[in-house]
Amino acid sequence: MFGFKLTEFDKKVYQEELNEFLPKNIVDTHTHVYLKEFKKVKSGPVYWPSRVAEDCSMEDLIQTYKDLLPNQKVVPVIFGSPSAHLDVSNDYISKKSKEYNYPALYLSHYDMTAEFLEEEVIRGGFQGLKPYLNNCKAGVVGANAEIYEFLSEEHLKVADKYGWKVVLHISRPDRLKDKNNIRTLMDIEQKYPNVKLIVAHIGRAYAPEDIGDAFDTLKHTENMMFDFCANTLPEATEKCIEAVGTKRVLFGTDMPIAKMRMYRISEDGYYINVVPRGLYGDVTNAEHMRESDEECISNFTYEIIRGFKKTAEKLTLSKQDVEDIMCNNAVNLYNIKF
Repeated sequence: MFGFKLTEFDKKVYQEELNEFLPKNIVDTHTHVYLKEFKKVKSGPVYWPSRVAEDCSMEDLIQTYKDLLPNQKVVPVIFGSPSAHLDVSNDYISKKSKEYNYPALYLSHYDMTAEFLEEEVIRGGFQGLKPYLNNCKAGVVGANAEIYEFLSEEHLKVADKYGWKVVLHISRPDRLKDKNNIRTLMDIEQKYPNVKLIVAHIGRAYAPEDIGDAFDTLKHTENMMFDFCANTLPEATEKCIEAVGTKRVLFGTDMPIAKMRMYRISEDGYYINVVPRGLYGDVTNAEHMRESDEECISNFTYEIIRGFKKTAEKLTLSKQDVEDIMCNNAVNLYNIKF
């Protein structure tokens, strides 16, 4: 689907709940831009994001913003798909970044040498790295990988040298509350102070139980930032803002999965995307998906913003705070010009 076709319910949500809440300029700090021919062919069960969109060209992303947020101007931070062939994907991102003047991050792999990474990032005009748990050390299962097993310290040394941004999707089943993850995040904060580390998805804290006591430790950080892309949980943005303030939190969607028609609930520490029946095929064995016959189901992008709006209201954030989180923090981080 090119762009996004709004329903009457979408239009109602946007006009009555979101339009006045949102600033005129927005930075979407977490987007995947790629063509379907870049993807690696895999067999086995299809994870739920793959059911939403086969690809997302640069032009598709731009049209989607025009459809979903017609009264706002959106600048994305772009990177490829971590399940794609990295060389082709990175080349495409470099080209589109230069064509549209959008900031871009380089998809890295644990096996890349520091010298290779340094050369490619500089050559391609990237502002930093997007490591991913599946592009990890040989012999390691991505879902169980330690952070240093897919984001090596050699890579971090180069990132520290140049002050690169690093958007980190943490691994392991316990997500943000995993003690090893917290220990490594604090280690990176202390050893690599010039790295602009952004913990994606608020550490994948999609259910209240995912948060644990992580922010009892993370509140002591001074540099680390957090994006709440693909995160609709008000408790997560609330705990994050209470811990680190409004200047180190960033908005993101995780496009193209943010086109998904859904809303999210959690049950017993397990997040579930509730979707219209039949829209995404047979979801019987699709983890984290449940069908519904409800007519009024909006979309992931709106649900992310709705969740943040609840946090803003509970914490009585000012319009300036909202503008900082939705735009200004990223403008300063990536040197974006509107």
